[in-house]
Order: sequence, then structure tokens, then C-alpha cells
Amino acid sequence: MFGGIGVGMVMCFLALLVVGTYSAAAGLAGSGGGGAVALAKGAVPARFQPLVQKWGNLCPAINPALLAAQLYQESGWNPRAQSHAAAQGIAQFIPGTWATHGIDGNGDGKRDVWDPADAIPSAASYDCELAGYVKKVPGDPTSNMLAAYNAGAYAVIKYGGVPPYKETQNYVKIIRSLEKSFARPVGRVAPSRQAAGAIYFAQKKLGTPYLWGGNGTPEQQGRFDCSGLTQAAYRTVGIDLPRVANDQYNAGPHPSRDELLPGDLVFFSDDLTNSRAIRHVGLYVGGGYMINAPFTGAVIRFDKIDTPDYFGATRVTKDGAAALPTDLPTG
Repeated sequence: MFGGIGVGMVMCFLALLVVGTYSAAAGLAGSGGGGAVALAKGAVPARFQPLVQKWGNLCPAINPALLAAQLYQESGWNPRAQSHAAAQGIAQFIPGTWATHGIDGNGDGKRDVWDPADAIPSAASYDCELAGYVKKVPGDPTSNMLAAYNAGAYAVIKYGGVPPYKETQNYVKIIRSLEKSFARPVGRVAPSRQAAGAIYFAQKKLGTPYLWGGNGTPEQQGRFDCSGLTQAAYRTVGIDLPRVANDQYNAGPHPSRDELLPGDLVFFSDDLTNSRAIRHVGLYVGGGYMINAPFTGAVIRFDKIDTPDYFGATRVTKDGAAALPTDLPTG
């Protein structure tokens, strides 16, 4: 239900939202601001946030959001992660690199690759060491540091910047895109032109019964669960979101509650300090309401977003969605 508003009025309301979303995108696309980089609310699990905030300011080439992006891309915040290439821990150091660059971040007399209190400071320290190697290279110091992380400092020096290796260029783009999803916005977040198309898809599914694990396939009679609906809605506008709600949270920057626009993803959790604990997602349509697939026995419908478990929002971007890791190490 929509607070007693008739179905016809709801459709008119949605049509105005679609037009309004395009108008907002045209009118606000140039807005923004600069300032110090801080972490977005809940983006980094609470147990790691003080370490990331502290060590992310170790040198000018890094910041807390960038360090968070690297750690998330490497391990998905799993301190016990181990890859097939023997990379270990939350920062995915291989043994040889750890032996040379691991530090005792918590001062307990041990260098433990499995301990985030050592591994996170070591990741920041290694970044800053690489930044020092390439500090005289032209171009953006942070991008050059990331390129050195992927391809080695010699390649960055040789080519006078990010080398022409597809893998390295892609790595730099991925981390810089993910960085935006971990940073607390300064100023308004740029609107999305794709949002209106996503809303248009979701509104056509109103009244469809919920199905746990539903992706809307013919075998499932076109039914969805919460993240299946948002994934399908954004797929229609050329953006591939992850399947799980807590991964969708990292698909772009995070507007504040009073800056929400139609098309933003809105998230809900029983732990408001940790985006990995998110359990529900909906598609914001304005006026404090979302379209969502709520639970078994319900249908896709409008619901209010202002509830005690409201976690935050994401303004989806194509680059942000494309940067999300798809094959994290296990542990």
C-alpha cells in the first residue's frame, strides 16, 4: 500500500518522479565539492574502522577510503582469506612480500599476517613505500602508486606514469572507483541518469509475489527477492550489480538521507555499523518511500524507508558496479 493513495495517483506520481529524476541529473550533474577524505557511514566494518581511518592517513598518496577500497577488493574484509596463489589475510600479502614489508602495527612484538592490526598498517606502509619510489613520476601520485602496486615501480618510472598494461590500467580504475564508494561525500552526490529506467522496471513489477532467491526468470514466474529486483532493475539500464544486497551497497557513493533521489538504492540492517550485515535493499522513489520485495508471503510494493533499521543509501554508478570484486579468496 502507499499510505491510502489510489493506484492511478501512484502511477502519475511515479511518472513525475521519472521526469524529475532526469531533470535533477541535468541540473545538478556539475555540483560537488572538495575536502578531506573520511569514511562513509558503516562502509568499513566497525572492528576495522579505527585502523583504516588511522593508517589511511599515513602518507599523502593514500587516504582512508582508498585503503578501504584496496582491502575490500583484496579480501572482502575477511582476515582469514587465502587465495590460490598463497596470498594471506585481510590485505592478501604473499609470504615473500610479507617477509619484506610486513610491520608490527600494534606493537606487540609480532608481525602476524593474519592479524588485521598488523596487516592493515602493513598495507598502508607498503602503499606509502611504493609512492616514495614513484614520487618523481609525472601524473597523479595515487594512481602511480596503485600502478606500482600492480606492475612494479620500475614499470611506472619507465613509462612516466601508469604503464600501458590493460591489467594495470584496469586495477587503477577499479580501486579509484571503489574509493568513491568508501568515501563520505563532500557536497552533493552527482545524480544518475540511469535511475529513471530502473524505477520504470520496478514499478511494472508492483504486485508480483516475493520469492526467496528469485531472479525473475520464467521458471520462477517472474518473481524476485529484494536484491534480485534491484539487480534486474539496473540491468535494464546497462548496469550489472552483484546479486547480494550487502555487495550492492558498494556500487557507488552514498548520499545522505536528505539528499536522496529517485533510483537510489536504500539499505536496511540490524547492525548499523557494518555494511556486510545488510539484509535488505529497496529502490527509492521519493517522498520517503521505496519499491521493494519485502519478504515471503508479501508482494513487491511501496514501503516507507524511515524505520529504525535504515542503514543508508547508494547512488549506483556504472564504474562503481563494475569495480566490485567477483571472486574473493576464501577463508
